[in-house]
Amino acid sequence: QVRLVESGGGLVQPGGSLRLSCAASGSIFRINAMGWYRQTPGKERELVATLNGGGSTNYADSVKDRFTVSGNDKSTVYLQMNSLEPEDTAVYYCNAKLSTSWDPREFDAWGQGTQVTVSS
Repeated sequence: QVRLVESGGGLVQPGGSLRLSCAASGSIFRINAMGWYRQTPGKERELVATLNGGGSTNYADSVKDRFTVSGNDKSTVYLQMNSLEPEDTAVYYCNAKLSTSWDPREFDAWGQGTQVTVSS
């Protein structure tokens, strides 16, 4: 069993900052990449930022220069969000591309989601 536990969402005013955290645990053999996606009602889940095992990052154009993805070990990922805008309001989901000790095939694991609301 694999779990991704997120924390750090909440309500913030435009221009403010939030930091999201996600920790992976369970019978994990290898994590190849971790990252963040977000979703608003009626829209598809979209990529926000990813961090792969080699340290390379990838960002959506809408968050470049405002958000930073990082990790302090192979199973934890953070998303520092600065200069937040109302358009950033969404449920943010942690994602990990990983394999387990009982199945070597890579699959996507997801957290339960954390609400981020940017409003005055």
